[in-house]
Amino acid sequence: MTDFNKLLRNSVKDYVMIVLGLSFYSFGFSAFVLPEKIVTGGVVGLASLFLYAFDWNVAVTNYAINAILLAIAFRSIGRQFVIRTIIGATLVSATLAIFKPMFTAPIVEGQPFMNVIIGALMSGIGIGTAFAHNGSSAGTDIIAAMVSKHSTISFGRIMLYCDIVIISSSYLLFHSVEKIVYGIVFLFILSFVSDYVINNNRQAVQFLIFSKKWEDIANAINNVAHRGCTLIHGTGWYTKHDVKILMVMCRRHQSVDIFRIVKAVDKNAFISQTNVKGVYGEGFDEVKVRLQKYQPKETDEVNRELTSSELNDHIRT
Repeated sequence: MTDFNKLLRNSVKDYVMIVLGLSFYSFGFSAFVLPEKIVTGGVVGLASLFLYAFDWNVAVTNYAINAILLAIAFRSIGRQFVIRTIIGATLVSATLAIFKPMFTAPIVEGQPFMNVIIGALMSGIGIGTAFAHNGSSAGTDIIAAMVSKHSTISFGRIMLYCDIVIISSSYLLFHSVEKIVYGIVFLFILSFVSDYVINNNRQAVQFLIFSKKWEDIANAINNVAHRGCTLIHGTGWYTKHDVKILMVMCRRHQSVDIFRIVKAVDKNAFISQTNVKGVYGEGFDEVKVRLQKYQPKETDEVNRELTSSELNDHIRT
């Protein structure tokens, strides 16, 4: 029951953060970008293009385009991806329908570049928050998931190509290079901010602790900080004496606790701290990649090492 409650609590937290993140994204987009008539990337950008050209409802158009893309790609993408995409498209369209009528003019009048930057920052924070909690904003990632499954082109590169095409198409409507530049600026700021939010959520810290009281420190880290540690045997080359080194992985916000524990046990301990972009495995993040099981062509090749070309083909699949 305890594990179930923990899983339920984490699921509820994820969905709450996804709703907040996508709502923040829609607010920033509706309040700062749409009033300036800037076309951005993604399906939302495509829907805004139809808004400017034909005065179509951006929320309804966004949902309709996502529904069409899902219908086309349904058999090519997984069930979990479909569910996430439906939830994301519904939330984005619903929040756009709420916020769009509230802002008929730019909040910062006469400053289109400032509006684009603020809108991109808010949108990036919102998208990053949703993605960090396993959410999705739907959109061109449907096309990217479908194409990348049947080609060697990376997921991110396909999304970039789609976004550039959508942004550049605004020239046919406005005949303005300036608006294309604004759209590209929005795209890059959004990508940078969302990546920062996602990576910051996963960032961890690695400690190397040198101390004669290593056993007491290890027990305190286990019992107080509730983190594991690994004992490494080494040799101090200056003293030529054997030393014990504790290697500890923890979330960045726990680093202060580790310092307090070490200093409370041994004030003379030598500590090295390094930022780690991501830690995967038990107690941390899950490695989310799919690899098909390699089957050798001949039974006598079971113990044969893969060549570099075979390994590349295996990873692509």
